[in-house]
Amino acid sequence: MSSSHLSPNLLNYYDAYYCPVCRHGEISTLPLMEAFSCNFCRHIFTANLDKQAITIADSQLPLTWYWTGKRWQSLRSSPRIQWGYRLLALTFVLLPTSIIASGAYLFPVLPDSSLWWFPWLWVGLTFLSHLSCLLWLVIEYYQFPLSLYFEALRDNLISRLSSLRYL
Repeated sequence: MSSSHLSPNLLNYYDAYYCPVCRHGEISTLPLMEAFSCNFCRHIFTANLDKQAITIADSQLPLTWYWTGKRWQSLRSSPRIQWGYRLLALTFVLLPTSIIASGAYLFPVLPDSSLWWFPWLWVGLTFLSHLSCLLWLVIEYYQFPLSLYFEALRDNLISRLSSLRYL
């Protein structure tokens, strides 16, 4: 982002880096502190320059990212645990939906009924409600600022529309 005073590949307090949480803002040092903050999502990070790592300080979970010289690499748990979480999330969304869908398929509505669409609407609502619960948990875990993200999208759209007006 900015030219480095020490080395272009090392994490230091003089440069600005993209934020590993929101991936939209830049993190730079806070004045008179040995910490970074994002100008978009406003998260605060503590730095460990020896390990080339930053840890989010204003979260319940201490998420850590390592600087590779070009991008942030998150400290992740073992792949077996990640696959377990993914399988659990997939089961949470698909199992209730498949139970409701099998009920709608095995016990269809009477042929002359005007509510033939209701069981399939119920299947769709089951899927969307469980998916929204899962997305909410992911957003809460990473503490992603949705309101700031949509505000930035709106400002970007307004600036593009205003530039088109002058063409």
